[in-house]
Amino acid sequence: MDEESRIGELEERIGYHFREKDLVREALTHSSYANERSIRKINCNERLEFLGDAVLEQASSIYLFRHYPRVPEGQLSKMRASLVCESALASAAEKIGLGDFIFLGKGEMANGGSKKPSVVSDAMEALIGALYLDGGDQAAGHFIKQYILTNIEEKEKAFIDYKSELQELVQSGNYGTIRYQVIGEHGPEHQKEFEVELAIDQKKVSLGRGRNKKAAEQMAAYEALKNLKDLKKL
Repeated sequence: MDEESRIGELEERIGYHFREKDLVREALTHSSYANERSIRKINCNERLEFLGDAVLEQASSIYLFRHYPRVPEGQLSKMRASLVCESALASAAEKIGLGDFIFLGKGEMANGGSKKPSVVSDAMEALIGALYLDGGDQAAGHFIKQYILTNIEEKEKAFIDYKSELQELVQSGNYGTIRYQVIGEHGPEHQKEFEVELAIDQKKVSLGRGRNKKAAEQMAAYEALKNLKDLKKL
């Protein structure tokens, strides 16, 4: 299937037709495909992913604030995290078969890239960014509500937010301020892994690795929680 046919089929599937086709093409362009086709890295979907992440966080925050008026801030944060985490976005992407439409390099395709949660969740955020630029809040908001803001209570129950758990523990023990810092990036562009250092009260506590910064931060928090005795020595 050529690019135009792939874009057209995706538009039919999500019920939205882009005025600027280059936006949706960019949203579907994985860095591995850009590398093989000598496309500038700035034209792969990473910038749109950055924008889509922000749009999704704002839209989900507003939705939860309005629809759960009696829920406190801490629980709202956990609910939002359960909606925008990698697994939830990958599940949402599966509903529309988004992996089948992503432009992948031959190597990434051979490695099952179209099924990787990290790849399809990133593309989901990039698609949200493209929808926002092409159709504004209305287009992006409709898509988010239809595919992401669903089964909220079930997603919250299934989600383990290690960062929130650690935050509560640190606050209750008055241990200090938590800081996450990216200290390394490993691997090729299309298979990059981030390394994050977690410090509490300026003391290094743990390291975490993940396919994106969010995942690496969650792993660093998980490693810190496994060493509760060490936290009490801070």
